[in-house]
Amino acid sequence: MEKLLKVVRSRFFISAFVILLELVQLFIVFGLFYKYSSLIVVLGYIFYVGVFLYIINKYESPEFKLPWVIIMMLFFVFGAFAFILLTSNDQNKDLITRFKNNKEKLKPYLRQNEVLERLKDKNMDAYLQANYISKVTELPVYQNTKVTYYKVGEEFHEALLDSLRNAKKFIMMEYFIIEEGKMWDSIYEVLKKKVNDGVKVYVIYDDFGCMTTLDEKYYEKLNCEGINCMPSNKFRAVMSRIHNNRDHRKITVIDGIVGFTGGINLADEYINEKVKHGHWKDTAVKLEGDAVDSLTALFLETWNCQNKQIIELADVMNQNVYKKQADGIVVPYGDGPEEFYHDSVGKNVYLNMINTAKRYVYITTPYLICDYEIMNALCVSSKKGVDVRIIVPHIPDKKTIFWMTQSNYDILIHSGVRIYEYTPGFIHAKEFISDDLFATCGTVNLDYRSLVHHFECGVWMYNISCIKEMKKDFLETLDISEEIIGKKVKLKGWKKLVTESMKIFFPLF
Repeated sequence: MEKLLKVVRSRFFISAFVILLELVQLFIVFGLFYKYSSLIVVLGYIFYVGVFLYIINKYESPEFKLPWVIIMMLFFVFGAFAFILLTSNDQNKDLITRFKNNKEKLKPYLRQNEVLERLKDKNMDAYLQANYISKVTELPVYQNTKVTYYKVGEEFHEALLDSLRNAKKFIMMEYFIIEEGKMWDSIYEVLKKKVNDGVKVYVIYDDFGCMTTLDEKYYEKLNCEGINCMPSNKFRAVMSRIHNNRDHRKITVIDGIVGFTGGINLADEYINEKVKHGHWKDTAVKLEGDAVDSLTALFLETWNCQNKQIIELADVMNQNVYKKQADGIVVPYGDGPEEFYHDSVGKNVYLNMINTAKRYVYITTPYLICDYEIMNALCVSSKKGVDVRIIVPHIPDKKTIFWMTQSNYDILIHSGVRIYEYTPGFIHAKEFISDDLFATCGTVNLDYRSLVHHFECGVWMYNISCIKEMKKDFLETLDISEEIIGKKVKLKGWKKLVTESMKIFFPLF
């Protein structure tokens, strides 16, 4: 009973209940209009036809169009109004303008040097992939950057604390989830000490992502300690597509010379202090050198667009006073909703790696719920003779989502893709490695949330020494994972019915 009361009183439950009431109210209003006004009926159907034609002709993936077509066929004019209400970017217009203005101001600090042109002579596949990322994100291709790989959260946590303790000028942290406990508390203590030493500290957490882990006004507590803190995309109990656009990024930048990103949030399960789904396997990378500027720029995209307290670019950009010599190429990248990023950057980074692989593609992902384009690319690559292997969790964090992952096993395995479940527990790492030459590590899951709706980030790498470490870690993880074969391929009965039904509407959420 006590547990039930806690759920009912939670911010999440109250917000969901208020949104449900709004939906019911809207449905009742439509019913009354249709009952008492024939003119509104006629205008409503004209509106319905217009919206229907707009959806059919919209430059958008079929997976996104299909659920809306079904909704409109079931609910007619109400479905058309729901489409306008839940896909409108009106609430984002001011944010989009600030985003574009911030991009323009960053350009002088993010100029491309001769690295990209030199890459063309070395490896055309690498050049084309790097050029694509740089062109669509307006972030440079870098060479003088050292990359360090962390194969578990515990290693990342220790390295992060060491780097934070060495901060001299500023610290920037942007995370989807922060939760009080051993991991965050240890970081919080260092941040408070650094503030007392005169270091400027900025923290962003996603308001929706932290709805069940932090108090609604937790940011005020940090601000009182001198830590500049902001909840990103503050949640309001209204029907809007903006709730889908969560800040799923994980970024730390220290003095503009050290940067971290990867799949690891700041909560105890990520360092296995709290056991939720068996052993939690996650990864991250540390950048030292020129490429840190792009992580700084990604952080500023969020902070300077959503906060009145603007961070001056000259104070934080181009801070590198030394160069880490490296032969390989590093390209940090950002991704987000279509109003901000006109290309699906994270998805296309993955597609480019799959389509250009000649010997192998190794993938780790917590969710395998991708669209037809990625599924087809994986199948075609495997049929060509490329060794395609994917590791997913064995112990799920969400059962129905795990069933959807499992529902994709059949077509992939029959095309030659080898799928493994991480037997010790839950794998949260988001990595692609191919041909000992290419790799990416970041926050982008193989699901619609990451590929379409969220703000994400990652680091694409070519011919960097840590790619060998990433491959070694993948193969070691493979050794303690179970390959899915035989009867385990297909879902049956009601599980199949649930997943097939969810698949239709999953692109919307």
